[in-house]
Amino acid sequence: MARRVFFSFEYSDVSRAMVVRNSWVTQGKEAAGFIDAADFEKLEKKGSDAIQTWIDDQLDGTSVTVVLVGKYTCHSKWVKYEIEKSEEIGNGLLGINISLINDLNGNTTDLCGTIPKGHDFYNWYGDDGYKNMGDWIEKAAKAASR
Repeated sequence: MARRVFFSFEYSDVSRAMVVRNSWVTQGKEAAGFIDAADFEKLEKKGSDAIQTWIDDQLDGTSVTVVLVGKYTCHSKWVKYEIEKSEEIGNGLLGINISLINDLNGNTTDLCGTIPKGHDFYNWYGDDGYKNMGDWIEKAAKAASR
């Protein structure tokens, strides 16, 4: 069975998140939770209800939510909403530190913390995310009986 995964991240980390997402997609998997900058700006102008509806629609049909954690992730109201909604629908959850992935300018950042609390947390480079993310996702799905 193909597993559909929602990737939650704070938008300032989009270039780092794309590294993780692209590694998932290149392995033949399906990803949800990505929107380009122009579409996101249009969505933002429609207000909070429109953003929540978009998130809810993206989460539909997923079984695991992967929280990609960088410098500002812990303070994002939308990441908090995505975690809460994922828990509500019974998705498996895990976190991945993406702070050491270079952005488009070659910079890294600090890490704000290890979220989501109470779930496994990994380091993209230190734990060889490209090779192991599929196993992490399956472990989170199994923990949530998904």
